[in-house]
Amino acid sequence: MSESMAQRVVLTLADKEKLEAELNMLKTVKKAEVTRDIAEARAHGDLSENAEYDEAKNEEARVQGRIMQLEDMLANATIVDEGDATADTVSLGTVVTVYDMEYDEEDVYTIVGFTESDPANLFISGESPIGAALMGAKVGDIVEAMTPGGPVKMEVKAIKRR
Repeated sequence: MSESMAQRVVLTLADKEKLEAELNMLKTVKKAEVTRDIAEARAHGDLSENAEYDEAKNEEARVQGRIMQLEDMLANATIVDEGDATADTVSLGTVVTVYDMEYDEEDVYTIVGFTESDPANLFISGESPIGAALMGAKVGDIVEAMTPGGPVKMEVKAIKRR
């Protein structure tokens, strides 16, 4: 089962910068810390009963895994400039007012890249169920999102740039 790790993601410039900064920190600072921790644990003697050594090796694996994940994500990302967002179509960098037909209420979502996502404050990723349903919609469109809580039907009332 050799399935490629590559997943297509859409990143804003801010997302890309955050991920590159994390990758740089992991490759420089964190890898050096882990290497030092392994050397210190190794100096304590018998590795077969050395919990510090085991934990340091586990941390090394976690760091290396995250480095690979970030490199893959950045290599396969589509970068979107939020400055290109217009007020006529929902895209990254837009603020969308919707009428939630089920709850008979208006919500205002800000469509962001996934590193800025904060669903509790209605900052949603364009890849989330609601964000994906709204992407490309225009004022007056009715969209349906399949959320973990069930389908949500919304009418797009207004779109503006963030």
